[in-house]
Amino acid sequence: MEVKDLKLLIKMITETDITEFEMDNSDEKIVIKRGQQEVVQVAAPTTYLQAAAPMMSAMPAAQPAQAAPVAEAVAPAAQEETGETINSPIVGTFYRAPSPESPAFAEVGQIVEKGQVICLVEAMKLFNEIEADFKCKIIKICVENAQPVEFGQPLFVIEKV
Repeated sequence: MEVKDLKLLIKMITETDITEFEMDNSDEKIVIKRGQQEVVQVAAPTTYLQAAAPMMSAMPAAQPAQAAPVAEAVAPAAQEETGETINSPIVGTFYRAPSPESPAFAEVGQIVEKGQVICLVEAMKLFNEIEADFKCKIIKICVENAQPVEFGQPLFVIEKV
């Protein structure tokens, strides 16, 4: 299923009273359940997961070797690291730099000042600057550039300085 078809399917289901939808074929399985908390599960090739993740929580049934970056972007693996995290305040697309030609706002090992922009999260064609709340050192960058992020998903593991 193409990403545009998946988006259309989700939109159609959210505009109706349907509380559960399931579709299964040889290549993919889609489960959408609505209620107090909407949960969407997609088991599909990696390219579909990367594009569909901003709208839903994607959990592949079996992770092939090349799907590891997607799994890291979806699963909050940074919580295993020691230190605090800077989490995404919104659902959107994570960007490490203001443009593809520009250097990244922050690198691993860099000390950033309070109020310094460390990344952008694009939501609905608006670029939201994410700033450091205090002086800190970047221990780990949890998301790859131009990857979708969920609300509350760790973006950086940091250490207060």
